Amino acid sequence: MAQATALHYLESLFPNPVPIPGVKLGLANIVTLVALVVFDFRTALQITVLRTILGSLLAGTLFGMGFLMSFAGAVTAAAVMALALRVCNILGVVGISILGAAFHNIGQLAMATFVLHFPGIFLYLPLMLVFSVPTGLLTGLLTNELVKYIRKSNHFGSILSD
Repeated sequence: MAQATALHYLESLFPNPVPIPGVKLGLANIVTLVALVVFDFRTALQITVLRTILGSLLAGTLFGMGFLMSFAGAVTAAAVMALALRVCNILGVVGISILGAAFHNIGQLAMATFVLHFPGIFLYLPLMLVFSVPTGLLTGLLTNELVKYIRKSNHFGSILSD
């Protein structure tokens, strides 16, 4: 969970390379996806909830609009990735990561619609989905390599101690 929080916070410190609100790499999702693959949904959900709360607390955005959208997106992505991992394992880690990136955006916009009472915000979704493919691809590839390393080196004990 510490790794996910650190990645969540660090990513908030860097300027967004794409000048589109809500588009970011999503490095903390790597830890969530590793937890889904190596452990289970409950562990991944705990990591997701705690990292969004702690990351937002560190960034000074706790319970603001940014937090609400991040939280909704992260929880939606974790749930969809867990379901896809269980039901449709032909996608692989990379495909599931892309799916998670897409549903992170959907979760964010659903929360924005709920708070702002403006469903028109979903017109922004196609643009966000365009960026979810390369970001999900990158985090999926990194996750895939990390899972291979964990399994090959049998580092389960050290992961559990974090």
